[in-house]
Amino acid sequence: SSGINAEWPLRPGYHVNIKWGKEKYTKVECNTDETPILFKSTLYSLTGVVPERMKVMVKGAIIGDESWDNIKNLKNNVTMMMMGSATELPDEPAEKTQFIEDMSESQVNQAADYPPGLHNLGNTCYMAATLQCLKTVPELKDKLLSSEGRFSRQSVVGSEGVCAAMKQLYGDMDATSEPITPFVMVKMLHLAIPRFAEKGEGGVFQQQDANECWTELMRMMNEYLPGEGSTSTESVRKSFIEQYFGGENKTVLKCGESSDEPETVSIEKWTQLRCHINTDVRYMQLGLTMGLKENIEKHSQTLDRNAVYEKTSLVNRLPGYLTINFIRFFYKERENINAKILKDIKFPLSYDAFELCSDELKNKLKPMRDRFEELRQRNIEKELSAKDIPMKKEKSTDCDSALIPLLQ
Repeated sequence: SSGINAEWPLRPGYHVNIKWGKEKYTKVECNTDETPILFKSTLYSLTGVVPERMKVMVKGAIIGDESWDNIKNLKNNVTMMMMGSATELPDEPAEKTQFIEDMSESQVNQAADYPPGLHNLGNTCYMAATLQCLKTVPELKDKLLSSEGRFSRQSVVGSEGVCAAMKQLYGDMDATSEPITPFVMVKMLHLAIPRFAEKGEGGVFQQQDANECWTELMRMMNEYLPGEGSTSTESVRKSFIEQYFGGENKTVLKCGESSDEPETVSIEKWTQLRCHINTDVRYMQLGLTMGLKENIEKHSQTLDRNAVYEKTSLVNRLPGYLTINFIRFFYKERENINAKILKDIKFPLSYDAFELCSDELKNKLKPMRDRFEELRQRNIEKELSAKDIPMKKEKSTDCDSALIPLLQ
């Protein structure tokens, strides 16, 4: 071959000649301030020989990948010998590569599998946050999409209308990655809960509490959605919400002013646990524990007057999806306003509610917890044995709640 002039732009370094079989490349840039692998990448672009299959020699010395230390007296126009067979260049991809910087917001959401957003219709962020949160529960979304809820010519007000609006909204959100304007959802919610439609100055909807919206949606879905395996004709209808979100507390009520009055034991149902916040609470666990003990005043039949009772509760049933409400709002009587507690409360990403449970529920959970603890210990032993480190056995007090089967 007569030789190929690479005509590289002049930069600090050397310009060398490459002899590869019958081919010869001249004026190839070789910058010794960079690692040799970058120089080999240049040769790859010329010859098609990948650096892993390439051997480059100059004056009997082989050029490595990381350093030029073994190459002495390198100068311009020196000839280097290259050996290695070229591989076929890969075909150009049928679909052009897109970089995130060049994508629209919709394309980024679709590529990252983000849910579509909901446009704010004037202080409706409380509703949007609640709906986005509930949509992450696959069983609930599938139940709504398969429900018979629909709109008729007559205005549908109440549970059926709200559930039909949620069904339509979740269907629309699954079909697009673009933000959606929830006109129908806002309208049906306002018809069902008129206080959410109250307006302030300028005709803008007033701000509302997301937990109040969550509570109302739970109540209406509890009325409308039948439980799994049940029908609307059953005399005792078990709700879908009770199955997946409902918990139970075993509550003991004891009169603090009379030892003669017997304790009262009852079962209370709930769809969320409350984390009470005060100056002493820094962690969610303490706030939940405090919420299970309180003093109330009620009429005592024994004393025939009002008395203070100590109410102690323990969780007797855990739901499949545990909802925890941080109680951040309280009423200031002197200023006659609602105030918000902005204190930072720490909580784990994986929460174990075992310590809140009654003895009956603990006994049901313990066998499976012990099996997972044994599995955890075996995995630790394998890791330590692979590193040849002796193991000191300690029983874990923190079991991953995601692995504990919650009672349905």
